[in-house]
Amino acid sequence: MRITRDNLLHAAKSLCIDFASKKDPDVLMAHFSTTHQCVAYEHGLPILAPFLGRHFVGRDGVRDYFKTIASTLSFERMEFSEYIVDPEVQKVSVKGRARFTWLSSEQSWDEIFTYVLDFDDDCKVTDYQVWADTGAAYLASKGADEYFKASHASTGYS
Repeated sequence: MRITRDNLLHAAKSLCIDFASKKDPDVLMAHFSTTHQCVAYEHGLPILAPFLGRHFVGRDGVRDYFKTIASTLSFERMEFSEYIVDPEVQKVSVKGRARFTWLSSEQSWDEIFTYVLDFDDDCKVTDYQVWADTGAAYLASKGADEYFKASHASTGYS
């Protein structure tokens, strides 16, 4: 298959739509390569959250990443924009935003994050990287209500 910008954009949007629609991890795995080793990696210190700073390797590892996210966080109003597609290196970068809630503390925060997705020759994801506000996630895990009330007072977020 000849990789085009349109092929990569469609593949990236399909994954993002399925994730934002809260599809089951097994459904999400349809977007990942079966011919290359897959990796999911969310940048950050592992001490801050169970899904940060560790490589979830292989299809089972990537599935575990999505299951860990689902067991730790919920989200609403997730949307994606500003897709940057590079067919030369078979990579897509995309900006996302959502309101996340840390399930055990019930603390919520609004966040902007970035995905960088690498694709194989079949337009399936091989590398899934996330950059997000790890400090907000950590504070939410600790139920830091005072921080979120103070920091969002001027923005209108609650």
